[in-house]
Amino acid sequence: MGPTATALEQRLREVLQPTSLTVRDESADHAGHVGANGTGSGTHFRVRISSNLFIGKSRVQRHRLVYDALEDFIAAGLHALAIETH
Repeated sequence: MGPTATALEQRLREVLQPTSLTVRDESADHAGHVGANGTGSGTHFRVRISSNLFIGKSRVQRHRLVYDALEDFIAAGLHALAIETH
């Protein structure tokens, strides 16, 4: 089993102190696609996040902050991450 939405949410809360955060596991929607692990969880996620740490940062910089916060999850099998930052 790969990463969980709860674990990603906890990490993002710790690192980025969001004012708003939604993490959704969309792995089941990608069954049979590259990167799917056959369990229907832990490979494809959607993150919607707002944080004061994003103020004054470009979209690329905001996404980099999210990727950096989740780096070990990516190494553990997180295959796809859709990010919406505000």
